[in-house]
Amino acid sequence: MPRILLHNDDCRSLAEWLRGAYPDADFETCESYDALPGTLARYRPDVVYSVRFAGTKGFPREALFGEHAPRWIANGGAGTDHFGGWDPARITVTNAAGVAADMMAEYIIGGFLHFSLDIPRLQRDKAAKFWDAARMMVPLRGKTLVIVGLGHTGRALALKAKAFGMTVIGTRAHPKATAHVDEVYGADDLLTLLPRADFVAVCTPLIGSTQNLFGARQIAALKKGVVLADVSRGGVVDQLALGRALESGHIAGAVLDVFEVEPLPQDNLLWQKDNVIISPHCSSVYAEWGRESFDLFLENLDRWMRDAPLRNVVDPNLGY
Repeated sequence: MPRILLHNDDCRSLAEWLRGAYPDADFETCESYDALPGTLARYRPDVVYSVRFAGTKGFPREALFGEHAPRWIANGGAGTDHFGGWDPARITVTNAAGVAADMMAEYIIGGFLHFSLDIPRLQRDKAAKFWDAARMMVPLRGKTLVIVGLGHTGRALALKAKAFGMTVIGTRAHPKATAHVDEVYGADDLLTLLPRADFVAVCTPLIGSTQNLFGARQIAALKKGVVLADVSRGGVVDQLALGRALESGHIAGAVLDVFEVEPLPQDNLLWQKDNVIISPHCSSVYAEWGRESFDLFLENLDRWMRDAPLRNVVDPNLGY
């Protein structure tokens, strides 16, 4: 049995689930960023299950990948941008991509419906006790959705969007026919696709090639009145250019779960915009998420001990 370190701000449930699967497991817990270097040096784990529970700033990346690094790091979330680079010949990194894909897809669809049904104006009319007999609904059916990044979340979103009767176009690093997607293109084709979009969902991971992927030029290519959802990572979408487009009305609405600085500073102008939904990087968080992420870890732990291929091995050059 390998030595296992559980790294989260509250490891009680993780420890209980690990004991339930492996009563004789050799493991320790670490519940802070500051304590991780010392724990690694003393315990020398073979495996670390780690959750980024206090943001990226201060995350003990150097210790995790340093002299006392484990052989396998299981990231409890999907994104690994807080890890930086690593040598895959020395350390295997896996992630929990796909665990929250359906929840994130629901979040995006919910945001789209918020704006397509004009919920903000319905709420204002309710507050004013104003009965607008001429009001009409706007369907998602027949609208075109461009999904930037057809990973687990992008593919889950495509399925739900097709159920609403939307035309779905998507990009991926290596284009190939994808279920529930009408047209698939390479990442380099994004600029030519954006003028067709009524809705855009940014679902790509943050890696070198996606840093500032969605900037002023891409936003200018969008037709007026588009609704954009961003569940990627802060740094993929240019927030300043997005703010200007929201102010001018070029972008009708934005559904934002990720930001360049998190928590979003209180003086950020996005807080003041009525046509923006702001959520605290929680589109992937739901009651069962922790258990489902850890279940994937337990499955991989079984594979690890049988010397079988692990699921969700991350390529540090690709970021997924």
